[in-house]
Amino acid sequence: MALTIPSPQPTSHSPPFQVHRFPQDQYIDALRWLPQLSAFHRHVLLATFNSDTSISSLQTLTYTPNSPPNLSLQSSYPTPSRITSLKTLLIPQSPKPLIAASTLSGSLLFLSADLVNGSLDFEFSVPEKGFHRGPVSGIDVDGNGSGSVVSVGEDGKINLIGIGSEGRGSNQRFFDSNGLVSYSTVKWASPFEFVTGGLGYSLQWWDQRRPGGPVSQFKGNWSSGTTTGIVHSVDIHPSRKHTCLAGGSSGTVFAWDLRWQHHPVILSGAGTPETYSPSESEIWEVQYDNYTHSSNIRNVSSSRVLPAMICSEDGILAVIEQSEVPMELLAEPCAINSFDIDKENPSDVICSLEWESIAILTRS
Repeated sequence: MALTIPSPQPTSHSPPFQVHRFPQDQYIDALRWLPQLSAFHRHVLLATFNSDTSISSLQTLTYTPNSPPNLSLQSSYPTPSRITSLKTLLIPQSPKPLIAASTLSGSLLFLSADLVNGSLDFEFSVPEKGFHRGPVSGIDVDGNGSGSVVSVGEDGKINLIGIGSEGRGSNQRFFDSNGLVSYSTVKWASPFEFVTGGLGYSLQWWDQRRPGGPVSQFKGNWSSGTTTGIVHSVDIHPSRKHTCLAGGSSGTVFAWDLRWQHHPVILSGAGTPETYSPSESEIWEVQYDNYTHSSNIRNVSSSRVLPAMICSEDGILAVIEQSEVPMELLAEPCAINSFDIDKENPSDVICSLEWESIAILTRS
């Protein structure tokens, strides 16, 4: 049963929206929308952890956006440990989305979601031994045609895992810093290029055609105090593959443009008075928001950063835009750990709350 909460009074900058909350009996580590089969039945993927039984699992849920809206469990699959990163990919000529899930114990699982018959089916896995030493910090699935998953860890290793018909499940060590550098997140930019983030607000740009190390690097120097900042999440827009969006410590969100590598655009952050900062805590996830001002996207200069959505440790879900006042969507009394914008219906956003609850926002 959903709890329908009136949306905050919209400002002149924000559209009206509805918020539906669905209490859960487990902690939600990550969540993603799954491809839509019909206008009446949507599906959500959860990575959950039961603190009473110490059992972790992947779950698919059916979302019916009728009145009242309903979110019900469809299938569940136990995992060896908690999920650290969760990605999905729709394989051409296959009705079943592929799910990639990295674990705290250091393995990588691949499952397919049969949304018609309501099952999660194991495909293959990359075992812990020889993969990462410790947790896998982040993964990303390439939807541009390389047929690979890239994984990073605090151990400084970067791996490429094949998911295509040829080389499926193969594991290639692309780089190993031997622990001198740790990585917390990763995102594909093209079939050959990807970006990683880590300590010191650092970003690294990699090209498989030029192995041996990053082809470009950036390290932020605006952090205040004695605490070293860290990048938790990165995103790259399909139309702006030269620009990386990053979110991390102290409410920091910035864009790194490869054309002007030494001049990042600071969108938010504590200690940066020239920006409007909706949060001063950890930014757990960032995504470009294709819904906001999407009708004007062609009129935006290529040097201007596109609107982005963030979620934070202090319970903020907001849309930020360069030189604009942030558009606050949620202000919760607990952390918002993860969110996802529906690629097929970008007006719909799902997020997980620290207090074992899911919120679904529908922007009109």
